[in-house]
Amino acid sequence: MNAQQRRQTILQILQNSDTPVSATALADAVQVSRQSVVGDIALLRAAHMPILATPRGYVLQKTEPSSVPGWTYSLVCKHGYEQMEQELLIVVDNGGGVLDVTIEHPVYREMTGTLNLFSRHDVQNFMQNLSQGQALPLSRLTDGVHRHTICCRTQADYERIVHALRAAGILVAEAQ
Repeated sequence: MNAQQRRQTILQILQNSDTPVSATALADAVQVSRQSVVGDIALLRAAHMPILATPRGYVLQKTEPSSVPGWTYSLVCKHGYEQMEQELLIVVDNGGGVLDVTIEHPVYREMTGTLNLFSRHDVQNFMQNLSQGQALPLSRLTDGVHRHTICCRTQADYERIVHALRAAGILVAEAQ
């Protein structure tokens, strides 16, 4: 199988999957290294394929972000690394999902990372990947200030999230 066929196979696997597929599983399926798959994913993204990286693997975005059930909101938060898990759990435990994180960097301008966290399991995987990868969260570049796009099925879910984030001293502003 040549490189183009391999990328097409990866794309088909993602199209047929209802759950995230790890780079290792994709590598096994197309019989190349995990690093080759990561490169293939980068090339597919460069060709405007809507592939998202999640804590559990890659997914093909099958719907437009605006079609997330319910409403999306933007919240500005500030906290240190030690409160990151608490912040994410507040959102998912109160019926929301954390779609992304954005910072406003003085040199690089706006930088956004896709999160797609909808459960405690997603948050735990994200935190584990962050610590195992010895990576720093984007908010470390801005003294803890960052913006999340969250989704909620109901207004009541959103209000619970805002109340809990305020009570934890994490919420800076609502930017609806």
